Amino acid sequence: MTQQLDTTEIGAARGRVDARAKVTGTAPYAYEHHVDQATYGHLVLSSIARGRVTAIDATEAFAQGGVHAVVTHENAHRLADVSDGELAVLQSDRVGFRGQIVAIVVAEDPETAREAARLVQVTYDEEPHESVLDADSPDLYAPDQVNPAFETDTDEGDVEAALAEAAFTVDAVYETPVQHNSPMEPHQTVATWDHHDGRDRLVLLDSTQGVHPVRQTLAPLFALDPQQVTVEAPFVGGGFGSKGMPHANVVAAAIAAKHSGGRPVKLPLTRQQTFTLGGHRTPTVQRVRLGADADGRLDATWHEVVEHTSRVKEFAEQTAVATRLMYDSPNRRTSHRLHALDVPVASWMRAPGEAPGSFALEVAMDELAVATGVDPVELRVRNDPASDPESGHPWSQRHLVECLREGAERFGWQTGVPPRSRREGRWLVGQGVASATYPLNVMPGNEAEVEALDGGRYAVRIGAVDIGTGARTILGQIAADALGCPVGAVELSIGDTSLPFATVAGGSAGTTSWGSAIVAAARALRDEHGASPAVGAVARGVQPENPDTEQYSIHSFGAHFVEAHVDAHTGEVRVPRMVSVFSAGRIINPTTARSQLLGGMVMGLSAALHEETVIDPSGRMPNHDLAQYHVASHADIGHLEAHWLDEVDEHANPMGSKGIGEIGIVGAAAAVANATFDATGVRVRSLPLTADKLGG
Repeated sequence: MTQQLDTTEIGAARGRVDARAKVTGTAPYAYEHHVDQATYGHLVLSSIARGRVTAIDATEAFAQGGVHAVVTHENAHRLADVSDGELAVLQSDRVGFRGQIVAIVVAEDPETAREAARLVQVTYDEEPHESVLDADSPDLYAPDQVNPAFETDTDEGDVEAALAEAAFTVDAVYETPVQHNSPMEPHQTVATWDHHDGRDRLVLLDSTQGVHPVRQTLAPLFALDPQQVTVEAPFVGGGFGSKGMPHANVVAAAIAAKHSGGRPVKLPLTRQQTFTLGGHRTPTVQRVRLGADADGRLDATWHEVVEHTSRVKEFAEQTAVATRLMYDSPNRRTSHRLHALDVPVASWMRAPGEAPGSFALEVAMDELAVATGVDPVELRVRNDPASDPESGHPWSQRHLVECLREGAERFGWQTGVPPRSRREGRWLVGQGVASATYPLNVMPGNEAEVEALDGGRYAVRIGAVDIGTGARTILGQIAADALGCPVGAVELSIGDTSLPFATVAGGSAGTTSWGSAIVAAARALRDEHGASPAVGAVARGVQPENPDTEQYSIHSFGAHFVEAHVDAHTGEVRVPRMVSVFSAGRIINPTTARSQLLGGMVMGLSAALHEETVIDPSGRMPNHDLAQYHVASHADIGHLEAHWLDEVDEHANPMGSKGIGEIGIVGAAAAVANATFDATGVRVRSLPLTADKLGG
């Protein structure tokens, strides 16, 4: 059990401290920072999916005037490390996917750079390629591990025998498409090289979820000591995982600045370019087999996943991992297989693994409920495990049953009503439920610094990044309680590598990881300088190890309830109402927490009804913009309610909190799919739930 803070500010509904700057447009994002004598970069992307560049003609580009450089594989700065296929920008003539960087234009203004990039003529030697996921391909393989370090396969008991003896079984295939994060602010970087104390120095203003991870990644590429790289990200316009790791565009900006005559380079991605260079969620084909007794209690769970990866760089999403612990089943098997294709590099997208995996598992559970005649809520309650089925550890807290019970009451869940039996005019009406889980992720090594100022104020410094989640606000609240002062007495500095080390904003790990470091620094200040430290007293704290994470299984849980309306004539689906209840430890700030949970729910609803990136046989993404890649808008969202249990997880961290950034999306798409089945009697097992799949 970790030593808990006395809380005054923690739990208070505080408004965002950066709200005024953001709504008035005075918060500067990466591209908006002023730099003297800026030049502008624009990327030229490959028009083939596989092959090599045989010639590049930049004659017409240079004829525009104002073009300083056209950087290609023939003249680009040589990187010291080209082992990462995604980041080895312009280091060879090879093309690994359609939309890969094949040249960078550097010009005096952005309009000239863009037009010159259009005029660069690239000739290719095209090779046969493969870009469409095939779950039956003979080339499927098992990765060494799945993101971030989970076992690829697990096998407990005798699944085949249990399925053969089960009173009821489900055996179905579920599919999710390529999806894109699409943050409001596209990826953008401002790169500057200078020479200081006899050494090169790289300064980056970057739209990133982690300034120190960017430094750690880029320094070895350019043969620099990490201290020679400065990264700043004071404001970031969203990421949803796409900015969690540096992509090729960041390296391209740094390379372009090597060819700009010593001037800074501003290099933004267009919205279309983010689709190939900013990462994406891999498509999945999932086969789920469940076996249960006459009362609906699981005896067998088998979850097989096939997904694509790029030949350029492997990424294996942990799609079946949550199935290993979600329900009590003595015989369990999970597996992940990859199909390597000539496609852009997949990477993190909000709740990687848990989001698509929960769609398959939770729809399969709904199918089992129909088969057994057990109410879907009751079926989940009956299969709630007393301890973690995978590790055998006790739960620090597992209040899924409470979430289901409270959610059903708040929603007005009706039992015993057959599918396609409710109607409001032309609209068929249905209800659906799904469970959610997300682990307590802890990223080690975070540090924070606290300095006593005059007037009872304190400076708190940590290199964390607020990507729009409210981290800047809640870290101030945590610091205030740790220091025993009002929140207004805390001066928080974040988003810069000149500050103490902080891990990436991802995996719902920020509050636990950064907050624990801030608490450690505050306690160190008291231990080293007393209860009333003198002005100028400084202490640094390192996030301590938490032995409870090895002794307990620490997860957040939740339950989604959805009402769906389906037009009986067209098949159009609308969701007028969604109610979700979560168990996520102590809520640091109800205002920002509700925003995070609602955002996840909306993103899950959007995945259910709208989102699908198409990769055609040519390797092209034809719907690579927000006009054709549809996400939920205000008109698509009805009445949403996000509730949580009043609790503290004393095993999680000094704040008693757990992550909330991702649990809102987990299971949300399944709840929508289950509600549409209840409305129509038509079971759709692939996302998105478009009208054609429902018979519209």
